[in-house]
Amino acid sequence: METASRPGLRERKKQRTRDALVRAALELFTTRGYDGTTVDDIADAVEVSQRTFFRYFANKEEAALALTEMTVAQFVESVRARPPHEAPVQALRQAVLEGWDTLNDIVAEVVPVELHLRMYRVIESTPVLLAAHLRRSDEVEEEIARVLADREGLDVEADPRPRLAVAVFSGVMRVTERQWSTGEDFSLEAIRELTVRYLEHVGPALTGNWRTG
Repeated sequence: METASRPGLRERKKQRTRDALVRAALELFTTRGYDGTTVDDIADAVEVSQRTFFRYFANKEEAALALTEMTVAQFVESVRARPPHEAPVQALRQAVLEGWDTLNDIVAEVVPVELHLRMYRVIESTPVLLAAHLRRSDEVEEEIARVLADREGLDVEADPRPRLAVAVFSGVMRVTERQWSTGEDFSLEAIRELTVRYLEHVGPALTGNWRTG
């Protein structure tokens, strides 16, 4: 019994160290800037060695995007779990709104939600992070397209609709993210409201006459 408990304790300690590194990294990135923060700075803030940092992250980019990766993974699973009767775009919409509504549950054990949200501005203003973020977004688009194809019983290679739907949805979310991160209201409520408003514009924007609309 005692032996069986040891791996659990060890894993919890490792998770606490990883969470502490993420928290320190985000605090430093949002105050000093990404380029003004080194791996040694992050390790020193947690009172661990540089070697320990590299056990958890290949570089500081991974640490910067760790929570974003966590929320993306949650979004993918939310899409997968949506009721089968929902239309594909409705499933995407409900999954992303569920993500905003449950964001506190997802990230609060690691960092305050406000810190996670502030990190978006760092990502937007740091070319290397933005490039990594967009590169990962492309990978997620393909993953989501395949999830939608499976839901609808389609061959994603033969039917373009899953990829088209995801491309449109991702474009809306990218505009939403960019507008919110450069606006004055940087709250969770603001990005949720903006998400709803922009998604409602998709149909009219794609099919309507802009000169008379």
